[in-house]
Order: sequence, then structure tokens, then C-alpha cells
Amino acid sequence: MTAVLLIYPFFIPRRDRSVFRFPPLGVAYIAASLRAAGHEAYLLDCTFLDRDEALQCALAYRAKVVGIYCMVTMFEECLWFAEKLRLQSKLLVCGGPLPTCDPETFVDYFDLVVRGEGEQTMVEIVDAYQEGQDISAIRGVVYRERRSGAGQGELIHTSRRPFIRNLETLPFPMRDLLPNESYIEYGRKKYGYSITTVMSTRGCPYECEFCSNVVFGGSYRERPATNVADEIEEALRLGYDRIAFADDVFTLNRRRVHAICEEIRRRGLIFQWECLGRVDAIDYELAKEMKATGCAKIFFGIESGNDEMLKQMNKKITTQQAREAVEVAHQAGLSVGAFFIVCYPGDTDDTVMETLRFATSLPLDYLGLSMPYPLPGTALYKRVKQQITRSWRQDESLLWSHVLIYSSEFSERKMWLAILKGHGEFEIKRRLGKAAPVILKVFQKSTEALFRRMK
Repeated sequence: MTAVLLIYPFFIPRRDRSVFRFPPLGVAYIAASLRAAGHEAYLLDCTFLDRDEALQCALAYRAKVVGIYCMVTMFEECLWFAEKLRLQSKLLVCGGPLPTCDPETFVDYFDLVVRGEGEQTMVEIVDAYQEGQDISAIRGVVYRERRSGAGQGELIHTSRRPFIRNLETLPFPMRDLLPNESYIEYGRKKYGYSITTVMSTRGCPYECEFCSNVVFGGSYRERPATNVADEIEEALRLGYDRIAFADDVFTLNRRRVHAICEEIRRRGLIFQWECLGRVDAIDYELAKEMKATGCAKIFFGIESGNDEMLKQMNKKITTQQAREAVEVAHQAGLSVGAFFIVCYPGDTDDTVMETLRFATSLPLDYLGLSMPYPLPGTALYKRVKQQITRSWRQDESLLWSHVLIYSSEFSERKMWLAILKGHGEFEIKRRLGKAAPVILKVFQKSTEALFRRMK
């Protein structure tokens, strides 16, 4: 039996602005698969630790095999752990979204890089390590062939690993290895309730230009309603108040959503939940059913208030569909949130203003506005790759949680003015009641004039 340490190298920034903070399901799934295969798995979630504490914990495990998760926002921390654990570990493995789309960046820091879904791949890697077998036959890995003497060895890409077809064959993520008490305490302080995630599907069949879905690709796979409900019950037994479905688009198959709602009702489960939906995949009947079985919130990725920009983004929706979806969800009694990107490549001053007017005209309870971020592996990244001037760093700005990383027709200051303008209009409408129209008119006129003058 081989002991494996899995690390989720996220540290809450000093100026934490995110409204979403969930336990990491990905590494918990891999831990469960390793345990099921007879290996000893440990999980180090760094969310509530500082760097020194996390490193001491990692060293204390004395694990010979270490797997480290990585996405864009964790790049520096991922390499830092690899450097610190190199001497103690016999096999260093990296996986996650960024290693999947850019494995070459990691091969000189790690012995193996996993691409795509990691459950089966990681089990095969540990089996091979334990038995002293060759790893070249393991699908879905990248590594540099080790040579004696000078010079770098050849870069080896093994064949692509197929997606896991039957998700119900996977053991549930090992939530007992996560710092659940810390997440529960954090949630109740920040939101008034504790919340954890369940992933009832994997993948998304759509190809929005800005969206990174490199691990699951363009696949879309569903779990049976009974299997989903079993995991919900397991998560609730840990003391969580609410479930967030971590699916890319929970409402895609309405028949499946109805089946999950029916299973929740059949078992007599009383809890609140939330999800992400597409505006072309919901109607009033479904929204009412979701509300009746505990759905409290739904979020939509609308992204623009201009139909031509939606086409450029390859969203495959219209503003009319967006308005209808928000309105039916609102009428069904759901709290509704929506996300928009301002100053996207192709936007003009006019289309940005159109997006802000559209966003603030909707009956929303939450409005998310952001500047474009070209994530590696996305079509947007390929489009602006030659214009990228810097890397994104966590906690870089005193005021902002994101920075402009590529040369754009809009300056970073202008982008942030658009974001602040949108949030300002949204809050004026929500909070000022009868006084809102007068104040809003003055605010809109002055901020739009300033926006148009800025470069």
C-alpha cells in the first residue's frame, strides 16, 4: 500500500473579495479513487492555512507520492510546493486545468503531469510506482524522459485518456479528509449559512469563447438522480446547511432536473440549494419545481447585453432569452444572479453601455461584472495570445481582484470604471426606493460621460 498526499494549494488572500468559497471536489474525488484501489490517501486543503503551516503539514506526512492541483490562480503556489517537497518525495505529480492545457510548463518541476480527468490516471500512476512498472503505457500523462549525462530528455505525451462514461461508478469524494468545520464556520460568518458542493454532471457541450473547460473538454455526462441524492445526504450529514451544484450548467437536461427534484421530495430532504443554469434551458414550470424542492438561488452566465457581442463570444443565446429566463426564475420566487463581461474584445463604448443598461434593467438579486480574462486553453486566449503582457497574480491590487493582462482598446482604469458604474446603478436601484430614479439619472449621465472620455 502506497501513501499519497494530494495538495490543493489555495490560500485565502488578505483582501478576499470572492462571494464563492467551496471545498475542492476534484482532489477529494482522486483521494476516494485511490482509497478504493487500496492505497492510503491524504488531502491537504490549504484554504484556511498560511504558507508555513501548510508546508509543515505537507512535510509531516512524509509521503513518497505527492499530487498537486493547479489552476491559473495557483500557479506560483503549485511550483513552490513542488520545490519544497522535491527532496522528500519520490514521485511528484501535477494535474488540474492549467497542467492539462499547458503541460510543458510543468514537466521540469514534476515527474509526471496528468491531463484531463485524474481519478483513473492517478490510480494507475500509483499502481505503477508501487510495482516498479513502466509508466509509458498510462494514458493521459506527460513527462520528460530521464537521461543520464547532459541534455534534456525527450518530452513524452502518452495517448489521450477517454472520459469516464459512467460517473456513478466513481466513489463519492472523500469529504472526511476536508476541513469541513472550517468551511462551515466560514460560510455561516460570511453568508449566514454553510455550503458545500455536489457535481451532478461533468462537462458542457457549449464552446463559449472565454470559458475554460479543458479537463472535461466538450463532453457532457450525467449521474442518475438516486446517485446524486445519495451524495447530497452524505454531505448534509457533515453539518452543511446548503448544497451548491458545481455543474457547468445544471439545468441543461430539464427531465434530469425534474428527476432530481422528485428524488429530493421522495426522500423528504429539507435543505436549500443553488445552481448555475443557461438562459435557454429553463422555463417557469422547471423554476417552480426547483423552488418547491429547496432551490434558493440560480445564476446565469449572460455576459453581454448586445446580441452581436453574444455571437462573438459564441454564447448561442440572445438577450431576449436572457431577459425571459431571469424573469421566469424571479417570478418563481428564486433569487437570481447573473454574470457579465465588460470591455470584451470587439466591444465599443456603445455596446458596453448597452450591456450595463441591460444588466441593471433585469430583476436581479446579484450582479457579477468582470473584465475579460483570457484563460489558457480558451478560444479567447488564442485570439489575444500575442497581446498578453503580464501574468495574473492573486492579491495583486489594493482595490481590485483582477488586473488587465493583455493590450486592449480599453484601459484597465476604463474597464474598472465600467464595472463600478454597473455596480453603482445596481445598488442605487436596490437600495434607494422612491429616490432611485432621480439619483440614478444623475449617476448614469455623469458616469457615462466620464467613461466615454476615458481611453
